[in-house]
Amino acid sequence: MRPKNPKTSLEDRIIGALVGAAVGDALGGPVEGYSPDQILERHSGRVHGIVGPWNGDAWRTARPIAPYHKGDGHVTDDTLMTHALIRVYAQVRDHLDAYAIADHLVPDLMTNPRWIPELEQETIPLHRIFLAEKWLVARLHYGHVDPREAGVGNIVNCGAAMYMAPVGLVNAANPTAAYTEAIDIAGAHQSSYGREAAGVFAAAVAAAATPGATPDSIVTTALSVAKDGTRTAIEKVCETASHHTDFESALVPLRQAVAPYDTVGPDYRAPSLGARRPSRLHSIEELPVALGMLLLSRGDYRHAVLGAVNYGRDCDSIATMAGALAGALGSPVPEDWSKQVSEASRLDLWEPATTLTDVTREIFERDVHRRRAHEAAFTDIGALRCSD
Repeated sequence: MRPKNPKTSLEDRIIGALVGAAVGDALGGPVEGYSPDQILERHSGRVHGIVGPWNGDAWRTARPIAPYHKGDGHVTDDTLMTHALIRVYAQVRDHLDAYAIADHLVPDLMTNPRWIPELEQETIPLHRIFLAEKWLVARLHYGHVDPREAGVGNIVNCGAAMYMAPVGLVNAANPTAAYTEAIDIAGAHQSSYGREAAGVFAAAVAAAATPGATPDSIVTTALSVAKDGTRTAIEKVCETASHHTDFESALVPLRQAVAPYDTVGPDYRAPSLGARRPSRLHSIEELPVALGMLLLSRGDYRHAVLGAVNYGRDCDSIATMAGALAGALGSPVPEDWSKQVSEASRLDLWEPATTLTDVTREIFERDVHRRRAHEAAFTDIGALRCSD
């Protein structure tokens, strides 16, 4: 299926992107960190839907550093952070910057108990988010660091990019604005190519929400704003993806294409010495691969997300990104998946989308008012050239 319906409404695109991201997250969670071959062996074939925890009933103790119930339709921190950012937009009701992260997102993570699916209990989100996201609290709340610079020193990974879909949706059909806003927001969390990926992903989501968008146009937009190693990695991965129409044949070639730009190395559980350190030559792995899966699937949600899931490694974040992009394009999220994820996670996956749609419309009206005020002022100072 080639989702290219220019009549798809703003609300439809936002629902598709946010529900699509959450479902992709839940499908990828249980196989995160493993290789395609390990996934194949563990599940006696490829993953084609929601599966249980990798370690079965031993999920609490198998990995003490991450005692999370990944699987059975539970969303992970990708979705928890995405929904937290939407709550910030609902409070501010305008474009965000790094100070909004310090003033609103951090207190929300620290003080408002919520149901955490992977912990199977109600607690503050801070107790679930991983170390790279706890950095926000350490630096902004306890360290009193300038929010625009707080991301410096943190591990460089997809931590900021994974929850930037709302920024792209607020700036729907305006990828350059989405990139700029996400770069500012992500400065509180990440630096280097991690921050860059946040901006490029937001731009890609904004491009996906443009009438008539296609996977090709999304990739073209991503390349137009991306810098340094991020741009090159996207280019190489998408060039490889263009030669495939099925994810199975693409799993190894996509990994080979992104490997020169990925700092983690071949063993995801045993990162290389240079892993996740700042560099202008490198890229996170997740965004280029998500774009590659979107491209080879021709924008079909099910195909793109299952490709991302079976790729392994950080596949919950890859599937989150691929799901958001395919959903924003208008490819339908399977209802059985979304219903099961919503019930298992005890989350209304549609309410955040409704909230963000309302806020997006308000922000657009503010933007129009500001633009017209600027045009009037620009005219008053005689800046417009008179035609002969």
